[in-house]
Amino acid sequence: MAEEAELDLVVISPNQAPPVAKILNYGKYKYELEKKAKEAKKKQRVIEIKEVKVRYKIDTHDYEVRLKSIRKFISQGNKVKVIVMLRGREMQHSSLAIDLANRFINDLASDNVVVEKKPAIEGRNVTVWLAPQN
Repeated sequence: MAEEAELDLVVISPNQAPPVAKILNYGKYKYELEKKAKEAKKKQRVIEIKEVKVRYKIDTHDYEVRLKSIRKFISQGNKVKVIVMLRGREMQHSSLAIDLANRFINDLASDNVVVEKKPAIEGRNVTVWLAPQN
C-alpha cells in the first residue's frame, strides 16, 4: 500500500503489543518531529543560581551593594544563594552570621522574594536560598 501511494511505511512505536506503523512521507514526519522538539526547547527557561558571598563583618555600603545585586538577580528570574563566610575564630560567632542572613531576608521582604531555604550552618558557611516569587 505504501509503494502504491509512493510513501514510506514508518514504525511509530515498535515496543507495543502490535507494533504501530503508519504510511506517510518520512522526510516530512522527521521534519515535524524536529520542529516540535525545537519549539519545546525554545519555551524552556533555564534558571541560574547566582551566588553572593559576604563576611559577617560587612560594612554598610558593601551590604547595600550586595543587596542591590541580589535584587538585580531576582528581577532577572534567577535564584540566589547568599553565603556568609566564617573563618577561624569567627565560627564562635555563627549567630552573628545568621543575623546577617536574616537581615538580607528582612530587607528583601518588600520585593517579590521567597525564602527557599532558611539560614543554615553548612560547614564554615551560613547559607540562605532566595528565589523570585511566581
